[in-house]
Amino acid sequence: MPSPQRQAGHGRDQVRALVRDSWQRSLEALPSPEGASPPVVWESRELEDFRRNHPLAAIMPVIQHLLVAPSHDTGLLVAVGDEHGRLLWVEGDSAARRNGERINFAQGADWSELAAGTSAPGTALVLGRGVQIRGEEHFNPAVHSWSCTAVPLHDPDSGGILGIVDITGGIDAVGANTLSLVQATVAAAEAQLRIQRLELRAAEPRRGTAGRTAAAGAPPSFAKPLYRDSLQILGRDQGVLHLAGQALTLSERHTEILAMLALHPAGLTAEELSDMVYPVGTSLTSIRAEMVRLRKLLRRHGPSLVPESRPYRLPRTLVVDAGQVLSYLDRGAHRLALNIYKGAVLPRSEAPAVEELRTRTGLLLREAILGDASPDVVLAYLQLPEAADDAEAWHCALRLLPPRSPRRAALVAHLESLEA
Repeated sequence: MPSPQRQAGHGRDQVRALVRDSWQRSLEALPSPEGASPPVVWESRELEDFRRNHPLAAIMPVIQHLLVAPSHDTGLLVAVGDEHGRLLWVEGDSAARRNGERINFAQGADWSELAAGTSAPGTALVLGRGVQIRGEEHFNPAVHSWSCTAVPLHDPDSGGILGIVDITGGIDAVGANTLSLVQATVAAAEAQLRIQRLELRAAEPRRGTAGRTAAAGAPPSFAKPLYRDSLQILGRDQGVLHLAGQALTLSERHTEILAMLALHPAGLTAEELSDMVYPVGTSLTSIRAEMVRLRKLLRRHGPSLVPESRPYRLPRTLVVDAGQVLSYLDRGAHRLALNIYKGAVLPRSEAPAVEELRTRTGLLLREAILGDASPDVVLAYLQLPEAADDAEAWHCALRLLPPRSPRRAALVAHLESLEA
């Protein structure tokens, strides 16, 4: 089969439309097919931390039972990746795993289209449906001896993509029944998630003191729930509160208040909280009225998180994504911090404490990435909107890349446009 470059311009009828379109996206994102080597984005310790808290961890026993166990001694690999195409688990035939490592098809590697070109995991995530990629349909020539089938796994509540389930190997990996098998496994995993969330919601009113999260009764047969209540405030104007698997979009003011309470677990007086979220001189009546509305909202959607009074304090831990980024940076886990960072903290918020948190998080992340990180991490950082005009960061990446790296050309071109 001709190379992707030739096929993109000639003989289009020889290539399936979804493959041709994927090649075109790959050519726009990557310097060449030979340069489409999937980068490793996590070291083993960082990977363990990330996948332990990922929702997909809860359904891995389902994948093990239905796909991994039957795949031993078949030459097939079963991979589970996150919503960005980064492989969290790669299991199956031991010989196939060793061969897969030669092309970086291993846990911790990024197989999104932007990083690896056309492949079943990356292309399935772009299209939002099951995909089979055979041999030379892969963008990278090093992968032409492999075939793969991948199906996205969706969140039962929001409908958004949580991750990807993939079978990779020889021609058997794209057999007539393989796609149906992976689709059935994904359906079973989604059903398992739905059951777990229903059980967690039923147990929510019975939750006791902070830190106790297990529901009464026996856990589901495949896995115990691994969700933690969290608040997402990075790269969004309104926070999203996750409670027992539910996702609740908050108003900007409620997001600001809840974030401050979560980041100050010892509690805040009305005066302290008002100073954090309102302009100087605002009456305490404003914060008290807003707290009444927030309590009313949480009584409906998360009774065990209703704030206490005098001082205002959350009854149990609420994880804030910005706090996680700062924690990982403090531990030197730069890749993990960058993977969590989705953009600036509540970009439109003018709350004094939020503005301070936004500045501190952004600056500390930048300093950590540019001061003590690998080329791949710095290149990933450059994809953030706030790094687009950061000439120092682009020069840093250029210094770190090897002289013959094909990725240098794009960096030089961007720097020239900045300087112009």
